[in-house]
Amino acid sequence: MSATPLVSQVNSHNPEKSELIPPLLGATVAELTTWVQQQGQPAYRGKQLHEWIYQRGVRSLSDISVFSKQWRKEVAEIPIGRSTLHYRTVAPDGTVKYLLQLIDGQIIETVGIPTFAEAGEGPKSRLTVCVSTQVGCPMACDFCATGKGGYKRNLARHEIVDQVLTVQEDFQQRVSNVVFMGLGEPLLNTENVLAALKCLNQDVGIGARSLTVSTVGIRDRIREFAQNHLQVTLAVSLHAPNQALREKLIPSARTYPLKDLLTECREYVEITGRRVTFEYVLLAGVNDLPEHALELSKCLRGFQSHVNLIPYNPIQEVDYKRPNRDRIQAFVNILKQQNIAVTVRYSRGLEADAACGQLRASKN
Repeated sequence: MSATPLVSQVNSHNPEKSELIPPLLGATVAELTTWVQQQGQPAYRGKQLHEWIYQRGVRSLSDISVFSKQWRKEVAEIPIGRSTLHYRTVAPDGTVKYLLQLIDGQIIETVGIPTFAEAGEGPKSRLTVCVSTQVGCPMACDFCATGKGGYKRNLARHEIVDQVLTVQEDFQQRVSNVVFMGLGEPLLNTENVLAALKCLNQDVGIGARSLTVSTVGIRDRIREFAQNHLQVTLAVSLHAPNQALREKLIPSARTYPLKDLLTECREYVEITGRRVTFEYVLLAGVNDLPEHALELSKCLRGFQSHVNLIPYNPIQEVDYKRPNRDRIQAFVNILKQQNIAVTVRYSRGLEADAACGQLRASKN
């Protein structure tokens, strides 16, 4: 599915009017202004509509009280493009996971992750949303629950943006960060992902450097993504320090060798001037040994990058285990000794089936 086009079609009831092909979510203030004028409304209604969609999170045009009752009645059936809440679960750490039902009945996951000023205390200082970009995922990574469920379709621009508005509405707090790390491979849905990034930045008002796009690595797509010269963060799911091991964990690595992926990542740094974040899921006894840490260090030496180590969140479908804290710390120490910037990112909301695909598989 490509990004929803903002073009006009003739209204069969009134040939002199034209309508924006729905949904409205994802449209800029200029596009919404054009649309309201095509409906015979004054231009300032476009700015009002923009505010009600993005700042107030309205779900129906009939609920916009600044519009006349007559016009609200006329446009009541035009969809804004919001999803329906299918299921919601809250973990003890405050993480909330949602299953959202789309207009065609498909179910996707999104996660709201609050960060507190101090652990467990004080006001919420940050709210991160993990969004999906596809229904399912075609990459079939061996350790990932999403890949076990198969792939259905790409998400449209409005279906990505809607996830952020849903979390914002539920938490009653502005979203500060968005990570494209949910269901799906973002760079297999580049057109809609780019459109959603633009909308989240310019319309929802989230800073570009607070947006992160994660990819397992698709040949030539990182280079193409770099050509947009965005200020967003690129995160590459590496998960292995050599080709043989990566092929066992990530089927697509068979046709896209690690050396080629790293070359493309270096080009990304040269084009954008921004470092690459490498995600590395630690699997006990598989890729978490000292020799793996040394090998990873060799791959990234001299690279403008940062490594996020992610202790594995077990799923029922496979037997991979999470390494213990001593093994994790030993891996960290080796990377630091080799002057590799590293952070350990522990999964949030484990009690809420937080691994991508787990909740959808159990509740769909």
